[in-house]
Amino acid sequence: MSKTHNNTKSSAEKSIEELFREHHSSSQGLDEEEAQSRLQRYGLNAIEEEQTNIILKFLSYFWGPIPWMIEVAAVLSALLAHWPDFSIIIVMLVLNAVIGFWQEHQAANALEALKSQLALVAHVIRNGKRREIPARELVPGDIIHLRIGDVVPADGKLFEGSYLSVDESSLTGESLPVEKSPGDLVYSGSSIKQGEMDALVIATGKKTFFAKTAELVQSAGAVSHFQRAVLTIGDYLIYISIGLATLLILVQIHRGESFLTIVQFVLILVVASIPVAMPAVLSMTMALGALALSRMKAIVSRLQSIEEIAGIDVLLSDKTGTLTQNKLTLGEPNIFGGIDSQELILAGSLASPREDRDTIDEAVVRGLQDPFALDSYQQLAFTPFDPVHKRTEATLRNPHGDTFSVTKGAPQVILKLCDMDGAARHRVEESVNDLASKGYRTLGIARREGEEGNWSLLGILPLYDPPREDSAETIRHAQEHGIDVKMVTGDNVAIAREISRQLELKTNIQSADTIFDDDQDVDHLPPRLVTRIEQADGFAEVYPEHKYGIVKALQGRGHLVAMTGDGVNDAPALKQAEVGIAVSGAVRAAQAAASLVLTAPGLSVIINAVEEARRIFERMNSYAIYRITETIRIMLFVVAAMVVFNFYPITTVMVILLALLNDLPIITIAYDNTWLSPKPVRWEMRRVLTIATVLGLIGVVETFGLLLIGRLWLKLDEGLMQSFIYLKLAVAGHLTLLVVRNKRPFFSKPYPAPILLVAILATQVVAVLIVGFGIPAFGIARIPWSYVGLVWGYCLVWLFVEDWAKMVVYRHLNLTGKHHRRFITRLQSPIGPE
Repeated sequence: MSKTHNNTKSSAEKSIEELFREHHSSSQGLDEEEAQSRLQRYGLNAIEEEQTNIILKFLSYFWGPIPWMIEVAAVLSALLAHWPDFSIIIVMLVLNAVIGFWQEHQAANALEALKSQLALVAHVIRNGKRREIPARELVPGDIIHLRIGDVVPADGKLFEGSYLSVDESSLTGESLPVEKSPGDLVYSGSSIKQGEMDALVIATGKKTFFAKTAELVQSAGAVSHFQRAVLTIGDYLIYISIGLATLLILVQIHRGESFLTIVQFVLILVVASIPVAMPAVLSMTMALGALALSRMKAIVSRLQSIEEIAGIDVLLSDKTGTLTQNKLTLGEPNIFGGIDSQELILAGSLASPREDRDTIDEAVVRGLQDPFALDSYQQLAFTPFDPVHKRTEATLRNPHGDTFSVTKGAPQVILKLCDMDGAARHRVEESVNDLASKGYRTLGIARREGEEGNWSLLGILPLYDPPREDSAETIRHAQEHGIDVKMVTGDNVAIAREISRQLELKTNIQSADTIFDDDQDVDHLPPRLVTRIEQADGFAEVYPEHKYGIVKALQGRGHLVAMTGDGVNDAPALKQAEVGIAVSGAVRAAQAAASLVLTAPGLSVIINAVEEARRIFERMNSYAIYRITETIRIMLFVVAAMVVFNFYPITTVMVILLALLNDLPIITIAYDNTWLSPKPVRWEMRRVLTIATVLGLIGVVETFGLLLIGRLWLKLDEGLMQSFIYLKLAVAGHLTLLVVRNKRPFFSKPYPAPILLVAILATQVVAVLIVGFGIPAFGIARIPWSYVGLVWGYCLVWLFVEDWAKMVVYRHLNLTGKHHRRFITRLQSPIGPE
């Protein structure tokens, strides 16, 4: 084994012939039987993640600030010999751990399912035939074929091909690509920028130079803006709870209350008030949303990117394959070189690779009346297309033994190669512009004799890529959702305007050349150019570096930007955008940089993802409002009641039951039906805090009202009063959830999901049975069924009061929000001439 896995330095010094002998391989690759044998010997080409002990993982849920508070309360209950309290506190502790563990396990499974859909693949030669296999199945001695856009799947020695330009920045931090030639090493995790070559695999898995493979799916370790906001709310609630708890302890100790008794009660009260279930709800909602998106052919590589998807207001969309069908058809050739149309098409076909042709190559070759004509020419060298040079070039030998070269590419690039007078150049440019105005994409074809001759323009091949049938309708849907769609294309302005017209987009298309020049710092564009970018309806003649500058400029004006891309050079823009979208068919390097990977073509997949992300956001928003409301309602009421009336309005056991019965149904909010916002959604802390505070204070007044009814009218003793108040808090809590989940009246669509209603009804039945029959062993008194009906009737009346108050607050916030936006718009409007 050590012989096969030589260290990287010695492999660099050895020739390819020596390495072939050491690995018992050849340029034809391994046979399948030998490959499987080596897979058993060396293991998978992957760095095995450290497996967490499942028992230790479960036990970790008993360690941390919240579990510590529950555990201290349990110890105090034992010291006070309050065994009913002790037993139910232990149940609460274990149940919280089980719920948290199960939810995280479900989220982890969801992430693994998403990762499996983005597994890295390798182009391998086995038994002399090229095929595609999962990269994890590569073994030392395999032959891999590397081409532009690939992520290198294992360490290898290059041996066949002209050259490679390799981006090793993810491994070395060096931003500039490294030129590679036969005899050089390539490392796992780097990406191919240009060129094509074959390589002999010399190390896999843990034996690779950097001891890791490329990670295409990032974990959900980073915290998003939304998660930070929700966690900030959690901290805020903890501070409020601890402040009120401290006040209560001081007051009760002053009144002569037992220190241990009051501390035990306060600890449980604080635990019930703070959002114990928040991590579980966050993880489950995000994970379920990610799985729903994957079923829509949109794979989320980072869970936290769901928030950004919900908030995007600008979509920079590639034209080819996203807005159009990416099914090019050859039009009538325009000839300039004294040859016929078939000779022109033959020259264009000869300037195409013999294998791995792209859609443009295929469209040209399909135009040949005699496809076997290519067999008469020997291809001596081939330079593939790359986004920088924008042309291909092939050196060939004809049947007579003469050597010549042909090239095809963007007409403006081909024209620069050819020596033409002004009149001839003008005729060609007129032809290109005329074809472009009709929606044609054009290729310039040129030829030169020998290797040092001058290039001569042969003609122009028009290609047409019609819009997708669903593109125009999808763009209308995007605009209805508050998303401004801007087309980005490498084609010229005329083509971009024609396609925009067909898609019913506006036609203010800006050429990237008129915005960016060679000396322009894309990170610091002058305001004049930023305004042009913001007001443009699309961009033409765009190079990859321009995309990054466009994204940066729009972000500087406060936009949340989504950017589509499919090439390795799109990676900087995909990383910079809030939502980088690797479209269907994107190279692996683009998928690695993206936060959303599409597995189906077209723009409709993106709009579906936006809609689902906004629903997920609304669920999280509802949960945040609900948690703040409940903390204010329970904590403030209990403290105020004890300070004013000097008695426990609910017992320790009742507090624990409230915490359990409130948190269990809230888990199902991840499945709830939600209102779909017609506009991009962003976290609005002022709105959330205002709604929650108003509803929470109404809840305190509401509960005090019932307390006075019990004391002054029903003359309830302390035990009955505690059961009376407990039932009210249990019922009102879930009715409040029905209020906050809808911005319109609670009885309007969208109706609650059946699973949420079942969970709420089940816990309400439990609460009613607890007080209807009583549990003397736990200090819960039985109250008459007529009182149960009274509490329910009272809560239902206040449900409409809360709903009315919610609507009033929303109307007020919307009105003030409009005034604020108008004020900001006036401030941003230019005063006087520039």
